Amino acid sequence: MAGESRPGPTLSTMPADPHPLTDPEDRKLLTLARSTRARTRAAEGACVRDRDGRTYAAATVALPSLRLSAVQVAVAMAVTSGARGLEAVVVLGEAAGPDDADLAAVRDLGGPGVPVHLAGPDGTPVASVAS
Repeated sequence: MAGESRPGPTLSTMPADPHPLTDPEDRKLLTLARSTRARTRAAEGACVRDRDGRTYAAATVALPSLRLSAVQVAVAMAVTSGARGLEAVVVLGEAAGPDDADLAAVRDLGGPGVPVHLAGPDGTPVASVAS
């Protein structure tokens, strides 16, 4: 409901270095997704990297008339910025596995095989899958 204060993550309550991603660019995605989720107190935070190395961080949109996952918003941001493909995706939230609609959006822009890294709300890794 509008105006209500919802408890949510903050950068100070999230682990500083929770994900064992070894690629520095993937770690950047994790950091951007975590900070976006914390700033907005959304259910999910996500970040995608396009083939040019540009990043797009987003949070869940949960309005009465519009519902989009964080991945869907991030993919839409990439598309509207002219991205022609994706290299990687990170999504943080409560889900134990990838959402089919999110994977479809990633495949639509990035094709099959794009790594999608899933992490819990605190950034702890849950799974990695390919689109």
